[in-house]
Amino acid sequence: MNEPSPRIPRTVWVLGFVSMFMDISSEIIHALLPLFLTVTLGLSVAMVGLIDGVAEATASITKIFSGYLSDRMGKRKPLILIGYGLGALSKPVFALAGTAPIIMGARFADRIGKGLRGAPRDALVADVTRPEIRGRAFGLRQSIDTVGAFLGPLIAIAAMAAFANDMRAVFWIAVIPAGIAVLLVLVGVQDAEHPPEKSEARVPVRIGDLRRLPRAFWLLVGIGAVFTLARFSEAFLILKANAEGLPLALTPLVLVAMNAVYMFAAYPLGSLSDRVSAKSMLIGGLVALIAADLALALLQGVAGAFMGIALWGVHMAVTQGLFAKLVADRSPPELRGSAYGVFNLVTGLSLLVASVIAGVAWDAIGPSATFLTGVAFAFAALVGLSVVRPDTQQF
Repeated sequence: MNEPSPRIPRTVWVLGFVSMFMDISSEIIHALLPLFLTVTLGLSVAMVGLIDGVAEATASITKIFSGYLSDRMGKRKPLILIGYGLGALSKPVFALAGTAPIIMGARFADRIGKGLRGAPRDALVADVTRPEIRGRAFGLRQSIDTVGAFLGPLIAIAAMAAFANDMRAVFWIAVIPAGIAVLLVLVGVQDAEHPPEKSEARVPVRIGDLRRLPRAFWLLVGIGAVFTLARFSEAFLILKANAEGLPLALTPLVLVAMNAVYMFAAYPLGSLSDRVSAKSMLIGGLVALIAADLALALLQGVAGAFMGIALWGVHMAVTQGLFAKLVADRSPPELRGSAYGVFNLVTGLSLLVASVIAGVAWDAIGPSATFLTGVAFAFAALVGLSVVRPDTQQF
């Protein structure tokens, strides 16, 4: 008789719901923040790209230290708790802020919290899940997480109607789900019963430990970096839809549409990644991203913008859980947190570069230039991926 398929651990489910509530909180704010910065505070699109890029790079730099610390401690929960706690504490600042520097400070604090929790959380999912179902586990966590990214903008739309488009009042609502996320970490998340041995690394990026990470891991990092250059901040999706005529109060629908696709596709595609080669999956993700950028660059009107936004959600569903799975598969267990930190550092810096380039192209030439630049980077990633052998030693 065939053995029953192993079950996804309870901790993975809880982490999914923790992420869901924090995403509800974050997306209430992020669905409105690009227009709050440009319309209310009068910032340029290039500055929005810079703020988002630097904030995400800050999160990525933080991840390398949090991943290392979780390996060093042999525990993941303390850093997960601190990260979600800092994210929750940053939320009231958005509602109180009256100037761009304060908004930037709140954004950075929020992203530092994300950085502190991200690598240990993904490492904990890998710690408690059997290797043969890791793709399914990461897909499930990502799918539940994305429910929050879907609900948050819907709540923002309802709140904008209730508060007569007062964005500051809407930002206050984000405090509630953030507090629930922290409570769930406190009562529902447990470290693995048999955690990996504590790392003997003394610094996060010690050369000796980097040498222990296999060639397949470094290849993955390179592919992830080029891939991320083609995937700039989602703030540009919101700005594009608004530029095509979507009213201010309805701009959160951009994230609703993208995350609806992401939410429903993440789990089945995560399961598929356990059976199909990673190279094939990533090529599919790049094709979806190229199609999304072309739609956003060339199609006119709100309908054209939303076609591109939906395809963007497809590419996210294909790739985000897959990259998390591949990092786990291509790193030693005792250095898994550090591996997530290194990967996120490199891709975060790529996102900074991509967002700055996208913002400058938007201001200098126009929205179409931003998305055609994304097409060029995606083609470069596709060419690079095409020369990689799809075997266990490379990809």
